[in-house]
Amino acid sequence: MVAAAWVWVVVAAVRGLPGVPNLLEARFDVEPEGAPWVTVIVPARDEAANVGECLRTLLDQDYARVRVIAVDDRSNDETGGIMDALAATAPERLRVMHVRELPPGWLGKTHAMAMAARSAIAVDAPEFLLFTDADVMYRRDALRRSVAYAVAGGADHLVTVPTTIIRRWDEAALLGFLQIFGVWGPRPWKVADPKAQRDAVGIGAFNLVRTAVYEAIGGFEAQRMDILEDLTLARRIKGAGLAQRIAFGRGLVSVHWASGVWGIVDVMTKNVFSAFRFHISLVLGACLWVVIFCVAPAGGVVFGPTRVPAAITFAAIGYGYWLFQRTSGISAWNALLAPVSAVVFVFALLRSAVITLWQGGVWWRGTFYSLKELRKNAAPLFGRGGVL
Repeated sequence: MVAAAWVWVVVAAVRGLPGVPNLLEARFDVEPEGAPWVTVIVPARDEAANVGECLRTLLDQDYARVRVIAVDDRSNDETGGIMDALAATAPERLRVMHVRELPPGWLGKTHAMAMAARSAIAVDAPEFLLFTDADVMYRRDALRRSVAYAVAGGADHLVTVPTTIIRRWDEAALLGFLQIFGVWGPRPWKVADPKAQRDAVGIGAFNLVRTAVYEAIGGFEAQRMDILEDLTLARRIKGAGLAQRIAFGRGLVSVHWASGVWGIVDVMTKNVFSAFRFHISLVLGACLWVVIFCVAPAGGVVFGPTRVPAAITFAAIGYGYWLFQRTSGISAWNALLAPVSAVVFVFALLRSAVITLWQGGVWWRGTFYSLKELRKNAAPLFGRGGVL
């Protein structure tokens, strides 16, 4: 059953992924029709190591109709100063907002993005808003190609899948597993299908939204305490029957998620329990599923009755790694470490749940958010919608 299930989902990916647009193709190397204005919103807290390069790559875009709003969200380092210095060199294209205090009932990131969006709408009146992160880097033609596809495809919401920068072998091993694990979640080739309500994708590194759509669904004011704000935004847009799109483009948008496997686990500790809307039973169920589908086949290889289906399972997993290698650059050889990475993933799930329950909430970048508030304001959990 496990082997058959893996073959089923990988075959679906083989059939579906070629239909997802690749923005590196020549047909997307054009100016967006109508040349719509885009305002890019970059929230940052203690991102002095990254925010300068992020903003410079945005200011260096070859698409002229781009403005940037950088939000210094109560930083304790030089983030705000770096923003201000860059804004002084390009005052017509970059402006900076400083948050001194966080209002009650808000997460820092959602508050920063909502505040910047209000300013963008009032001052710039752009046709599109792009929500991104302060550690994301952009190739010079990234926005032009993305906006061109969004306009031509009639997208209300576009996700350009970022390329993960890999600096260590253990990062590749865990992120490669998370990538193949994703075939069980939101299906990229179904994102554009309005009937596939379960297949909604949101990625914090690149969420391009029509301004009219953002306003129509209530903006981030409608999800003030949502840790996975990108996922919820995607679900709300697709749930409203609006046009959602996703595209690949290796190297157009790049991000280094975290340093080493333990850095990735630390990031997951903050947000992965919230993906299950803080239900411990769902986390335990997910852990059991991962053990059965991703760890147990490694043991099945050594037993005669299960050797063949276990081999089929690993062949399907390996092919899935190879399939995604073309868009992500993560080597398919990491499939050899899939069972070990699965164990680390289970550890991260349990760690996130235990620490969140033990401390009664989530600490993130110096701010504590109580579990009571997070549960009260959590969006409903349903279907396949997910974060890649």
